[in-house]
Amino acid sequence: MSLAARNLAIRLGRALILKGVDLTARAGCLTAIIGPNGSGKTTLLRALTGELAATSGQVVLNGRDIAGFRPHELAALRAVLPQQTALSFPFTATEIVRIGLTSHPGRETDRDDLIRAALAAVGLPGHAGRLYQQLSGGEQQRVQLARALAQVWQPLGDDGPRWLLLDEPVSSLDIAHQLTVMRLAADYARRGGGVIAVMHDLNLTAMFADHLLLMHEGRAMGEGTPAEVLTDDLLSRAYGCRLCVNRAPVQGIWLLPQLASV
Repeated sequence: MSLAARNLAIRLGRALILKGVDLTARAGCLTAIIGPNGSGKTTLLRALTGELAATSGQVVLNGRDIAGFRPHELAALRAVLPQQTALSFPFTATEIVRIGLTSHPGRETDRDDLIRAALAAVGLPGHAGRLYQQLSGGEQQRVQLARALAQVWQPLGDDGPRWLLLDEPVSSLDIAHQLTVMRLAADYARRGGGVIAVMHDLNLTAMFADHLLLMHEGRAMGEGTPAEVLTDDLLSRAYGCRLCVNRAPVQGIWLLPQLASV
């Protein structure tokens, strides 16, 4: 089973943002979409979620054109973590996570247990009653991840694999919580679900991703394993600056997240 873009084009106003992009993300894998600012990463993710309709081409989820899904069917199969979420009302962390359970059957006690488990999974076990607006930016981001995780808690269901679609999931987090979130995403994939994440940190991407799509100016510049995509030549051309893979700088300090542990 997969989530695939086939010759996908997206036009926003007069601008053609995506220009015939192909991507096949498979269940059981963590797929990362990388590339410089303005390359079309978030637009591609929004198309994969069904938020944006394709100008041409199609998105296929578990063998079915995404345009044919009803909203509640999509909600049961995929959960989305956007870059930013602004809230005007004073919801608690529990109430935010509960939004992800609106379509879940079951007893209220079971739903409460799932909410607690989701908050614990993102490292916020004592934050259930905290107001969302009183949390730090990183804590808010993790509450939203808990909401998405609760929505598709079981990676596999009778209707096939479920999907987590994450737009810059570690952008506001310190190193320890970055590792927590990426390990959570990788574990979800290992248990049979699908994960697609827009990423900027190439070191974390190399550590955790099974499959990469490198975007540049609305097109796919490279697709494959980290070893196939994270090369001096491809990265330098995509990002417009000289980049060297697996070489420590001659001067300065270089942090290695690969050696960190939580």
